[in-house]
Amino acid sequence: MMVLSFGTLCGQSNLKQIYGYVVDTAGVNLKGVTVRMTSTSDTAVVTSSSSGYYSFKNVKGANIRVSYSMLGHKIVSKSVSFAENATSLLIPNVILEPQNSFIEDVYVVKTIPVVYTDDTIHYNMDAFKFRQNSLLEEALKQLPGIQVSRDGTVYAQGKAISSVQVDGKKFFDGDVLTATRNLPADFIYKIQVINYYGDFAKDRGIRNEEPEKIINIVLKDDSKRISFGQVTAGGGTRDRFLGSMGINRFNDGQEVSILGSVNNTNTSLFSFGSPSGGGEREKTLVDVIDFVDPTDGLNTVKSLGFNYSDQITPRTQFNTSYSYTRKENVTQGNSILRSNYMWNVIQNSESYQTNSDDNFHKMTAEFKHRFKNNDVLEIKPVFSYNRVYLGNSKDRLINNKRVSTVGTYRDTSLNKNPNLNVDLVYSKAFKKQGRKLLGSVVLNFNSHDKFEDVQDRYVLIDSSTATPKFTRVEQELYVRQNNGTDGVKASISYVEPFSPYSLLEIVYDYELTNMRTLRRVEDKLKSAEKGSLYYVDSLAVHYDYRFMSSRAGLNYQYTPNKMFRANIGFAVQPLVLSGNLPREDLYYEYANVNLVPTAGFKWRLNDEVDWSVDYIGKNNQPNFLHIIPITDNTNLQHIIVGNPELKAEFANRISTMLRKFITAKGQYFETNFAYNFILNKIVSDKKALANSTIQQTTFKNTDGYYDLKWYFLFNTPLFSENLQLDVVGNTDYYNNLAFVNDTRNLTKQFIYSQSMQLRYSWSDYFESVFNANYMLNNATYTWPYRTKITAQSLLLGAATKGYLNDYITLGAEMSQRFNEGYESSFMNNNPTIINAYIEFSFMKNRLALLRFQGYDLLDQNKNMGTYSEYIGNDLYEARNNRLGRYFMVSLNLRLQKYPKKK
Repeated sequence: MMVLSFGTLCGQSNLKQIYGYVVDTAGVNLKGVTVRMTSTSDTAVVTSSSSGYYSFKNVKGANIRVSYSMLGHKIVSKSVSFAENATSLLIPNVILEPQNSFIEDVYVVKTIPVVYTDDTIHYNMDAFKFRQNSLLEEALKQLPGIQVSRDGTVYAQGKAISSVQVDGKKFFDGDVLTATRNLPADFIYKIQVINYYGDFAKDRGIRNEEPEKIINIVLKDDSKRISFGQVTAGGGTRDRFLGSMGINRFNDGQEVSILGSVNNTNTSLFSFGSPSGGGEREKTLVDVIDFVDPTDGLNTVKSLGFNYSDQITPRTQFNTSYSYTRKENVTQGNSILRSNYMWNVIQNSESYQTNSDDNFHKMTAEFKHRFKNNDVLEIKPVFSYNRVYLGNSKDRLINNKRVSTVGTYRDTSLNKNPNLNVDLVYSKAFKKQGRKLLGSVVLNFNSHDKFEDVQDRYVLIDSSTATPKFTRVEQELYVRQNNGTDGVKASISYVEPFSPYSLLEIVYDYELTNMRTLRRVEDKLKSAEKGSLYYVDSLAVHYDYRFMSSRAGLNYQYTPNKMFRANIGFAVQPLVLSGNLPREDLYYEYANVNLVPTAGFKWRLNDEVDWSVDYIGKNNQPNFLHIIPITDNTNLQHIIVGNPELKAEFANRISTMLRKFITAKGQYFETNFAYNFILNKIVSDKKALANSTIQQTTFKNTDGYYDLKWYFLFNTPLFSENLQLDVVGNTDYYNNLAFVNDTRNLTKQFIYSQSMQLRYSWSDYFESVFNANYMLNNATYTWPYRTKITAQSLLLGAATKGYLNDYITLGAEMSQRFNEGYESSFMNNNPTIINAYIEFSFMKNRLALLRFQGYDLLDQNKNMGTYSEYIGNDLYEARNNRLGRYFMVSLNLRLQKYPKKK
C-alpha cells in the first residue's frame, strides 16, 4: 500500500477503517485499480491487490468519498458514511465497466467492437448492428469468432460454451439455450467470453487447471429494471405444432423468470440440460454451417422452468431454479456392423425402432454469504431425478461364412435415477494480502434402478454341411438391477504470498467413491414351464466397488507483471481400487502411487500476442460396465464380461496455444496444439466364438494410446466491417488400441476438417452468409490384415435475409452436401436442404411477429441422420430417420415494460 498524502491523524481519536473489493462486470477480481479516498481531513491513494482487495486505515474526517479508476474502465465514485459507533466499514463490491474510447479532437464517440484481455474477450454490443427485437441467439451469429449451430449450441473461438451468466450470476443454472433464446439483444450492453477455471480456482488465485469457456451477459443500465416476456404459438402440416411462453423480471440484481414450451418440430425453444432420451448424440463445430435438423427421430418436447436470484442482504446472495423437461422420441433406422477376424468376417445388418419417454427434473440452489470478517461460505445443492422408458425393437441378419442368424431382438426398460450433489466451499480471510485458506467438500449420492424385459429370438442356419442345419433359439429374461454410487471429494488449500510476485500453495485432495450393484435375472420361459419363479444364478451379481485417492501437492505461481505467468506443481497421489463379491467370498484390490507434475506458462509477448503452454495429469476410474464381474448374455449375439481387476487410467495432456489480436484491423487469430497420452488405457478385448455369429467382449488395461489435436481460427473483416470472414481448421489423429482374439490391434484414425464462413451485412436491410466445409476421415487398422477406409464430405451452403421495409422480412437458406468413400450406400447420399420464410411485424414497436415458414422444401433431411465409427476391428455405419418437409405459420408476441422515468 502506498500513501501519497495524508492529514495528521496520529494521536487523534475516532480513527476508522474502510476496505472492500473491486471486480469487473464478470465478477473477476481486478488488480491494479487506483483507489482514492478523500475527506475533510485526509487524502490517500492505494492500489488494489491481485485479489481486488484494498483498505484505508486511520481514516478521520467528514464528507468521505472514495473513487476508483483504471485505464480502459469507467471511473466510479462513492460517498461513504459510517453507522453510529462503527469503527470499520466494508464497501460492497465495486464493479468497474470498460470505458468507451474517444477519437481525439473529433467530438465523436467510437465504441471499440472487441476488447481482448487476459482471459476474457469483450464484445461491445453497441458496435454491432441488430434488428429491433432480435434475440441473443441471432445477435451472437453476428459477432466475430462466435458461431451458433442450428440446435443452438454456441461456439466461441472453436470451443463450445458450457455455461451462461447474467451480470455475473448463473441464469437457469447456466443453461446456454435458455439464455440465448429468451434474452432480447436490445437489453445487452456487453458479451464477455471467459476462460473459466472454476470458483475454487478463482478464490485461490491460482490457475493450473484446463479452463472451460463461459459467457457473461452484461445488461444495459436501463435494462437492469425491466419486465419482459413473450408468447409464441404455431401450427403446420404433418401435425407439427409449437408453443412457448416466458415472463422475466429484472430489478437491480433481483431476477425472476418463468418459462414454458411445447413443440414437435425437433426445435428446443429453450432447454434445461441434456435429457438422455434416444436420438441424441454429440454435436461438433462441423454442424454449425449446415442447415439440416441435427436431431435424430421425431420428438415431442415439453419444458417448464423457474429461476429466482437476489441479493437478499448486502452480504448474502441466493439463487435457485427448477426445471422439468419431458422428451418423447421415436427413431427408426438401419445399420451395419462388420467385425473382421483372422478367419472370418461377421456382419450384422439391423433395422430397428427405438421409443423413449424421458422425464427429467432438476432443482438447484446457490447460497453465498460474506461474514463481517470477510470469510465466505458457499453452499450449492443440486437435486435431479430422471425417469426414462426405453423400448428397442430390432430385426437382424448376421452372417459368418456359412453360418448365419436371422431373428428379432426386443428390449424394454424403465430407468429411475435420483441424484443429489452438494458442494460446500469455505474461504478464510486474512489481513495479509494474498494469504488464503480454502476448504471444499463435494458430496454425491446417486441411485439407478433398472427394470428390463428382454426377448431374443433367432434361427441359426449352418450351411457348412450338405444339408443345412436349422437351430431355433429363444430367450426371455426379466432383469432387476440397482446401482448406487456415493462419493465425497474434499480439498483444502493454503496459499501464501512470499514475495510481491509469488504465491505458494499447499493443497490436499481426497476422493472416495463407493459403488454397489445388485442384479437378479429371471428366465421367464423356465418360470412359465416350472410354474414358479426361476432365477439364473450365473447372471445374478452382488458387487461392491471402492475407489479411494489421496493427493498432496505443492503449486507455485510466479507473476512478475501483467505480461507473464508461470505455474509449476508436483503432487503425490496414492490410490486404491477394490472390489468385493460377498456371495462368492472374492476380493479384488489394486493399489498404485502416481507422481503428478503440473506446469503452465503464459507469456503476453505484447499487447496483442500471447502464448501459453500447459501440462495436466489426472486419473480416470473404470465404470460399472467395465468392472461388474458377470457374464452378461442378455443379448445373445453380443456377450459382455466385466473385469473387476481393471486399473484406473492415468491421462496426460500437453497443450500449447498462441493468440494474436490486431485490434486496429479487427482481426483475431488463435491456434492450439494438444498431445494426449493415457497409461493403463481401458480397451475392449473381443473374441468370436467358433462356428457361430456370437461375439464376446471384455476389457483390459494397456499402454500405447495417444492422440494429437490441432486447430486454428482466424477472423477478419474484408474491405469493411460489413464483410466478415471466419476460417476454422481442425486436424485430429488417434492412435487407438484394442484386442481381438487376444491379439493387439492398432487403429489409426486421421480426421481433417476445413471450414470457411463469409458474412455480409448491407445497411440494415440485407444480410447473407456463405459456408463451405471439407472433411476427410481416414481410418487404418492392422488386424487381421491392414485395412484402410477413406471417407470424404464437402458441404456448401448459403443463407440470406432481406428486409423489404421495417415490417416485412424475407429469408432463405440452402445447403448441398457431397459424400463419398463410405462402405454403405445410404452413407453416400448427397442431400439438398432448402428452407424459406417470410415474416410480418405489426403493432406498436413491432412487438408482434407473424411468420410463414417452409422447412426442407425438397424433403431430403429425413435421410441425413448418418453416423460412422471405425475402431478396433469394427466398422459401424448407421442411418436414422429425421424430420422431413413441413410448412408452418406462427405468431409471436413480445411484452416489455420499463420503469417510469422520474
